[in-house]
Amino acid sequence: MKHLLVAALLAGTLFSSFTPASAEEVSQYIPLPTYRVGAYASSGELWWAGERDYFRYINEVEGGVEGVKLNYEEFETEWSPDRTVEVYERVKAGKDGSPLAFFFTHGTPATYALLEKAAADKIPLIDPAGGKTETVDGTVFPYAFPLLFSYYSQASTGINYIADKVGGFDKLKGLKIATVYHDSAYGRASQPAVEALAKKYGFENIQIPVADPGNEQSPQWRQIREQKPDWVFLRTWGVSTVVALKTAQRFGFPADHIIGDVWAGSESDAIPAGTAAIGYSALAPYPGGTDFEIHKRLKAEILDKGKSDLRDQKLFGAVNYNIGLVNAALAVEALRTGYKHFGARPLNGEEGRWAFEHLTIDDKRLEEIGFKGLLQQIRITPTDHEGGGAARIQSWDGEKWVLQTDWIKADNELLNPLIKEGAAAYAKENGITPRTPETETN
Repeated sequence: MKHLLVAALLAGTLFSSFTPASAEEVSQYIPLPTYRVGAYASSGELWWAGERDYFRYINEVEGGVEGVKLNYEEFETEWSPDRTVEVYERVKAGKDGSPLAFFFTHGTPATYALLEKAAADKIPLIDPAGGKTETVDGTVFPYAFPLLFSYYSQASTGINYIADKVGGFDKLKGLKIATVYHDSAYGRASQPAVEALAKKYGFENIQIPVADPGNEQSPQWRQIREQKPDWVFLRTWGVSTVVALKTAQRFGFPADHIIGDVWAGSESDAIPAGTAAIGYSALAPYPGGTDFEIHKRLKAEILDKGKSDLRDQKLFGAVNYNIGLVNAALAVEALRTGYKHFGARPLNGEEGRWAFEHLTIDDKRLEEIGFKGLLQQIRITPTDHEGGGAARIQSWDGEKWVLQTDWIKADNELLNPLIKEGAAAYAKENGITPRTPETETN
């Protein structure tokens, strides 16, 4: 049976998750390109569990979003951009009478691959804490949303945390800060921001690439030992994070001076690294843990009733599970915004763009939906598709992630000109005339 399931996944077979009770019942179609198979499955399994559990909670406990049920479907991609593009082409016309309001890419490479297609099709790409950083500028990229925490914000927040640890921004001058990065668009994405921050604060910027998948890193950490940086950022993913921590220990670099980015800070990264991960910190726009109201609600209504997609309930509240919860909540709240404006019926891509561009989740709303402390306040506008720009810092104590800070904001004054410059260059290269949102009517 297991072999049949894997074969079905590899063939692109989907997991059907919701069937309307009748032909008249209204539902919003949400395709989920996932990876339960392949090198990144350990992260993906928990992510999809979080998304599916929250969507199920919305359907079964709250009766849908403004009465509209969510018809979500899973497609196996093995984290391959080519396969995600195939899924997109398969689903972009919608299903069962529902158009597509948005498309989760679930990965930066897939976002890059789909950027031009989705813009032409007028379907929003949703890639929280990922994607192409310049897509923060909605005047050039109306249909791309790197919600919450762009790669530039990740670099800035990490530097802000180091400044706090060393006693102030003036103490950054003369420090050596190295970035060990996955040699991909994702891994390289923070480099312009780090370069600008290095110029502003006077620290030495060392960049060290690691080829995918990162199974051998002795040369990189030998370079670390020779150059003696004060701090190391990990912009790694999957096995490359585990190997980095273990190799750092072998070469004598202390874990408490290593900071992982968003995609290098989960249980999937820390547990396999064993003692090498103790003291390791990571940026957390998606903090781990179950001390949030939403977890109480999900435990009572989904887990305790045997309805969870989570195979190992000891991982309830794991970072990757919480990523799924937050992503699903962002989608639900955006749809709610759209339904209140356009009416309670399935939205199309242009309406989905409007909905995301008018998404606001303040402290009051965070309390209402049970995400206080797990999700930062967010306000998306037609000109700002990030809307958050903050993270907390969590550290691994050998058994669990422990939050060390409240929300730390990125330096938008420094970052925004970089984003606009990059967006303007893209617009010029691709013959795009930037929007003027103030003249638009909906």
